[in-house]
Amino acid sequence: MKAEDVMSSPVRVVSPEDTVAYARNQMIKHRISRVLVMDSGKLAGIFTKKDIAYRLRQTEPIWRRRPIDRIPVSVLMTPEPVAVGPDTPMREIAALMLDRSISGIPVVNDGEVIGIVTKSDILRSAAARSLTEPISALMENPVTVSRYHSLDHIIDLLSERDEKLIVANNDGTLAGIITETNLAFFIYRNESGGIPERDIKMLRKEASGGRKAYRYVQEVSTVAEDVMTHPVLTAPPETSTADAVQMMIDRRINSVVIVRGPEVLGIVKRDNILQEVAK
Repeated sequence: MKAEDVMSSPVRVVSPEDTVAYARNQMIKHRISRVLVMDSGKLAGIFTKKDIAYRLRQTEPIWRRRPIDRIPVSVLMTPEPVAVGPDTPMREIAALMLDRSISGIPVVNDGEVIGIVTKSDILRSAAARSLTEPISALMENPVTVSRYHSLDHIIDLLSERDEKLIVANNDGTLAGIITETNLAFFIYRNESGGIPERDIKMLRKEASGGRKAYRYVQEVSTVAEDVMTHPVLTAPPETSTADAVQMMIDRRINSVVIVRGPEVLGIVKRDNILQEVAK
């Protein structure tokens, strides 16, 4: 299969002068993770949810200077993005995505953008749907955080490891999952237009009637349990890879947590599927 066989078209675009808030709203409205940045009909860059998510640290100076609705896309976009032609083999595209840690590649023909190939497009391909090995053969050990870890800590882990984060309760059971989408599309602005901060004196009970966990934290940003997705899509280790791929497609997600009862065994991400497709 080639790029033109799996690419999405038409492509959502913004201009370099459009604001981050506008681009973010386009992603939310159309349920996409990136937009292409076009300048005078030419591909100038690509802007993704990661570009938003990884800038949310309390210490990030850009948010102190001006809020999201006044920052132009050109400040955060990736200029001169990697592109492929319509005849580029899908396996080559999958390998390129993994090698460059990117999730979407524009398809350009004679200087004109005709589409984009994303990891989701490859996930929907016949090559991914035909994988037969059990999902346990592809799963990785998860990176775990507490429900009460700060936003800064979460961003550090996501950006350093390019991972999904499993959020665990005090007893080690599954509480939720955090991805770049949770951060990029979270309503994080306070009344002054910046990142919200708060003093946490007593952390919330994990269940009705449960014991309260006490911990004193000063001036932390949003914590893990505020941004996590819950409940989490899970599957037993005997699940076939093809079935897990279908789960991801049906739920429009990019990972499945592998469990046996209350025990978390691992996680299978979209990248694990791409690695098989790229072989």
